[in-house]
Amino acid sequence: MASLPFQVCRLGSSDVALMRGLNGMFGTAFADPETYGGAPPEEAYLRDLLAKDHVIALAALMDGAVVGGLVAYELDKFERARREVYIYDLAVAEAHRRQGIATALIDHLRGIAASRGAWVIFVQADYGDDPAIALYEKLGTREEVLHFDIEP
Repeated sequence: MASLPFQVCRLGSSDVALMRGLNGMFGTAFADPETYGGAPPEEAYLRDLLAKDHVIALAALMDGAVVGGLVAYELDKFERARREVYIYDLAVAEAHRRQGIATALIDHLRGIAASRGAWVIFVQADYGDDPAIALYEKLGTREEVLHFDIEP
């Protein structure tokens, strides 16, 4: 079996530079550079965040450069003794799409989720984001839900 031209790794507290690269890639991929780079957090904040077990940041690297990534959060449930994992962000740089990177990122997350005893991984997609919807339908079961943002 041929090796993939990229590697997927989980970022830890010493990977602040890769996390900054991941945020930059997210900003470009989502056409939202202000959100992902306009007010970057301090290095100590990112180190602490990446050290938390419930925060899962994965990067797909090609020749040391971030070409894709995923950020997910593990949520402990109250109604049963189980966990769910929520994919918050998932993107692949435009020049590297359709190469299996997003699927590899989700597969890597599946392994982490299984080892942590997660019951399910869930993700949201926007109407009109046909590539994301096709990927998620290939990997899971579609549910129709409404999403609401509530100001604190």
